[in-house]
Amino acid sequence: MTVRLSGPPRRAVGPRPDRRLLARRARAVLRELGHARAELSLLLVDDATIAALNQRDRGQPAPTDVLSYSLLEGPHAECRGALLGDVVISIESAARQARRGRRTLDDECLRLLIHGVLHLLGHDHERDEEARRMRAEERRLWRRVHA
Repeated sequence: MTVRLSGPPRRAVGPRPDRRLLARRARAVLRELGHARAELSLLLVDDATIAALNQRDRGQPAPTDVLSYSLLEGPHAECRGALLGDVVISIESAARQARRGRRTLDDECLRLLIHGVLHLLGHDHERDEEARRMRAEERRLWRRVHA
């Protein structure tokens, strides 16, 4: 299994997550989900970058904490190989949320990673029942991976 981790950018302000820990946790999440042979692209960006992506792809002109770009569906899905897609995490948003939630930045990045990977695999939280299933899976993965 391959986790391709990029970032964070040098211009990003604030604390930085432990990249090796995050990559190790990403591999553990993939194993827990039955995707031990999959590849994942994980990008750590600043608020400005994720805000531009959020505007371009979702029409939301503000930063968000995590975005997912699945390659499991769409016009080129058959060409993806083992790559599931991209998970993009704003470390600036993650740091703010970590402070508010009294968590470490590494733990907040794990929370966002789990959420993003579940979106790659088709989970959603638009409807109540979907949201309940996704939250339950997030909790299960957290317990299995957070060590």
